[in-house]
Amino acid sequence: MQDNILQALRRNAADDAVQLARQWTSAEPEQPQAHRWLALSLQQQGQYEAALDSLQQALVLAPDNADLHLQHAGLLLALRQFEAADSALDRTAALNPNELSAYLMQAHMALARNDVDEAERVTRIASRVAEDHPELAALNGMIALRRGDGDRALALLSAAAQALPDDPRVLYALGFAYLGKNMLAFAEQALRRVLELSPAVVSLQGLLVQLALRQGNTEGAAATMRQVLARPDGDTPAMRRLAGELELQSGQPLQALEQLLPVLEQWPADRQTLQLLLMAWQRLGREQQARDTLDAALETHPQVHDLWMARLSVEAVGSAEAVAVVERWLQAMPDYLPALEARMRLHDMAGEGDAAEAVARRIAAIEPGRASAETRIVEALLARDPAAAVAHVHGIHDQADEAAKPELRAWLGTVQDQAGLRADALRTWIDLHIAQAPQRLPLPPQAKAPPSWPELAAIGEDSTARPMFVWGAPGSGVERVIAAIDAASTVLRGDRFGPTPPDDALQSYHTLQNLSNGTLSPEQLVAQWRAQLPARGLADANVIDWLLWWDNALLWALRPQLPEGRLLVVLRDPRDMLLHWLAYGAPAPFAVTSVNEAAEWLVRSLAQVATLHEQDLYPHALVNIDGIGNDPKVMAEHLGRLFGMRFPPAPSLGPARMPAGHWRQYREVMGPAFALLAPVAVRLGYPEE
Repeated sequence: MQDNILQALRRNAADDAVQLARQWTSAEPEQPQAHRWLALSLQQQGQYEAALDSLQQALVLAPDNADLHLQHAGLLLALRQFEAADSALDRTAALNPNELSAYLMQAHMALARNDVDEAERVTRIASRVAEDHPELAALNGMIALRRGDGDRALALLSAAAQALPDDPRVLYALGFAYLGKNMLAFAEQALRRVLELSPAVVSLQGLLVQLALRQGNTEGAAATMRQVLARPDGDTPAMRRLAGELELQSGQPLQALEQLLPVLEQWPADRQTLQLLLMAWQRLGREQQARDTLDAALETHPQVHDLWMARLSVEAVGSAEAVAVVERWLQAMPDYLPALEARMRLHDMAGEGDAAEAVARRIAAIEPGRASAETRIVEALLARDPAAAVAHVHGIHDQADEAAKPELRAWLGTVQDQAGLRADALRTWIDLHIAQAPQRLPLPPQAKAPPSWPELAAIGEDSTARPMFVWGAPGSGVERVIAAIDAASTVLRGDRFGPTPPDDALQSYHTLQNLSNGTLSPEQLVAQWRAQLPARGLADANVIDWLLWWDNALLWALRPQLPEGRLLVVLRDPRDMLLHWLAYGAPAPFAVTSVNEAAEWLVRSLAQVATLHEQDLYPHALVNIDGIGNDPKVMAEHLGRLFGMRFPPAPSLGPARMPAGHWRQYREVMGPAFALLAPVAVRLGYPEE
């Protein structure tokens, strides 16, 4: 529904968007996002008061949702009104002509639908009308906030707040600028000032409770919560839910139940309430109370998915009691696919393969092409008739939409591999790479090693930061190591692979050339990298920076300018690496059009790693993940030994891939490419054969 509303808004069909959003709020009145999108649709339709009412309803349902509060701040700025502070919001026509108000409203509407580029475009036009107007500074600050430029956002909104010190709308936005910089005490101070100016904004109390909790001030959070619940308009299911969460965090599960059980009666489909209740029951050891309470709720609401999932979670996985719950679920909702999928998994856990396949075929009959069912059917076919499994996937691929075909073609290659059809699998993968090459990045350039390197500088005595760079060539499985690190570290940054990567030399393909011709100095390279750290949410250079590409030529800058840094290179047998790259792609979608092209680039890249290691050119570690890339526990133990600290196992490292050494199954069809890689494989410690 959200996508349909967004499409209507983008084509300026506000009436359609409002109709869709009203359908959503009627179907799911307890869903805050439905009211949020209704507010946005009403705003674009010109019904600003109704939009504000709808957004406030969303905040009643989710008073601790920071994104909703940010939209609220933007809407208030656009409307130029705040019910409890009318006198503070009066502006003369001379200071704020109608044209500026229109531009501000357009820009805020663009921000509300997350169209930051359009908001920035409109704001540039508005600046010609009143360049120094504080409301324009506030708008620019919110744009900077959405772009992740916390420093600029804070500067602009602070300036706007100085010009309009008692304007709650500007203070509201300033609070989010502080929040974006993780300056929680300042954020709390700004938002409390908003409440002083506008006591009617009760929804802000929930966010203040969260801010107090994040600062470890449970007493302050509890005091704020008591104030809210004492008000007739503050005692809402959402605030009760937040109170229950607060009690759990304070180690009071019994009091949490007292807050949460009434919420369950009013909101039986609320997933967050159910999760909190399950935690409270588990801590108290009251599994039978959980069963009884959830069973009673299901008597009244037998069609609620999350209630069934909560009830199922009380039972041991794969137990007879779990089977009984799912059978009841299917009686209440016979053709409900999640219930059928749960039954299919339970059959598999019990070793009832034929029954699991039968359920899978029932699911596929209801929804042809559903991944869970088709995967299980193909698994069964591979066991008894590999050719039929390949034909089945071919059929799914041929009937699918064009948008789904690339993913299905990759799966086809995997099934062909599992069926022992190595040449067919390789052909399928290469054809897919060729088809996608025009939309992919070119392979990163590679530089020749210089005759000598600059000296590795001494680490300064006042240097406390120890930045780490992580890189792995395509097919190395680096994304699995990143998933494992992410489970243990808050300073990991993978934004180089996202929509808003840092604008520094480590992201640019021109860096090697610029270093070689002197356009970019080593000092500038490291200075650029440091300058981007605050915008990436980092207070200092203690960062784990996942790199898009690596070349030893970067050492021309890193050795003299960043000696305290470290490099983590993820490896597996280079022949497996090539095979995995062709079969599964890579986190960075590099374009390749042939096996030899990929092999030649990989040889040059890994030869640099071998040289780095053999000559110890920079502080580094090689992380060989052969045989451990599919096991979160073993991966965590491996990294723990390497880092000298405990790593909690990641929830998942991603889907299982080919076993180590699988490249040997492809000797016949990839012999020349493997011959190219054999020497560098030996240099990196792998056997020649």
